[in-house]
Formats: sequence, C-alpha cells, structure tokens
Amino acid sequence: MLLAFDRADARKIARREDYKPDAFGRLIELAERAGMPLGEYLMEIASDTNFDLLAYRGALRTMLDYTSPGYIFHPIEIDDGRIAIIAIGSGFDGSGDPEVVSRRREFGMDRLLSLEESIRAEIPGFDRAGQIGYYAECILGGLHGLDIGDLAAGFDAEAGWARDLAAHLGPLARGERERFIEATSLDAARYGERFPTRRTSSLAALLELAGVVQV
Repeated sequence: MLLAFDRADARKIARREDYKPDAFGRLIELAERAGMPLGEYLMEIASDTNFDLLAYRGALRTMLDYTSPGYIFHPIEIDDGRIAIIAIGSGFDGSGDPEVVSRRREFGMDRLLSLEESIRAEIPGFDRAGQIGYYAECILGGLHGLDIGDLAAGFDAEAGWARDLAAHLGPLARGERERFIEATSLDAARYGERFPTRRTSSLAALLELAGVVQV
C-alpha cells in the first residue's frame, strides 16, 4: 500500500519514524538541488553502495552527519517504475555510525518479533499498552486483505496478551473499512477491486475474540 504525502508533512513523518526532522529536511533539500525526486536520489545512493544496507546507512551518515537509532529512509521501486521511500528499522548489524547503537541491536531484535515475544523481552521502560495498541493498528491491514501472516502467526486465544489485544482491536476494527475508504478517497467499488477480502485464520480468531462481525 502506497501513501502520498505533501512536502509540508516531512517533519511530521520524520518524527513519527524516530528520525531527526532537520536531517530529513536536509536530505530532501539535497535531492531538490540535484533536480531529483527524493526516492530517485536515494536509489542512486543505494546503487552506488551496491545495495548493501550497512554501506547505504553509512553513506547517508556521511552526507548528513547524522543517522538514526530508530528508522532510516530507504528507496523502493513500485510496480509502475516510480521510486517511493520506506522507513526501515536501523540495522541490527549497524546504524551507519559505530557510535550510534540501533534500537534493534540495543534490544536484541535480530528479526521480527511476535507480540508475545516483544512483551517477554523485558525492555526497560517498555510501554505494554502502547505496544499492544501499535500491534493492533498494524494488523488492521489484514482487514483489507493484506497478508499479515508474519504478525498473526501462532495466535493463542487463551493468552493474557491476546485478550488485551482483542480489547484494543475491537474498537479499531469496527468502522475501519469506512474510515479507510474515506481517508484514501476511494469509492466502495474501487476499494472492492483493489483490496480482496481474504483473511488469515489467525486474524479471524482475533476478530472473533474482539467481537467483530466479519463482512
């Protein structure tokens, strides 16, 4: 799913991704001076580093005198040939600066953790309710037919965290389709064409626990 944002929203996007807004602004300005969209500008950097992720992060660090322990912006080619950007967690193998320890390295996250695993990680200051709410928002994609098998695998309806997740998911899931259609300016027919209604068995179990009627 691709979203388009106005240039004026750049600072908000950077803050959301734990990336310094001023640094993101400088990156956009460099692309503008080069007469290139940001995605294409970043793709050139990625190509110059032979698409080595750590080398790419290092190149950005050198250019901006900054790297993030959280998320770093990367280019990604979409189906029509255009280049979009995506925020990917600063690497487990390095942030591009040996002095900046990535969140993934700091907390030992060498792969995508399930909700149960993240709760068991015992991270200092861990916001359990916030993590459950964030996870609930992530798996909403399953309501639109997106494959969330990596997030919803191994669902245990008897686990305490599952009941908390269902309590968060219920209010979010109700009316999600209508809110999504409004936010994306799609009509119901175009939505039906672009987003299939397939759902994983794990998501179906979650929705049942949350008391959400599937349509």
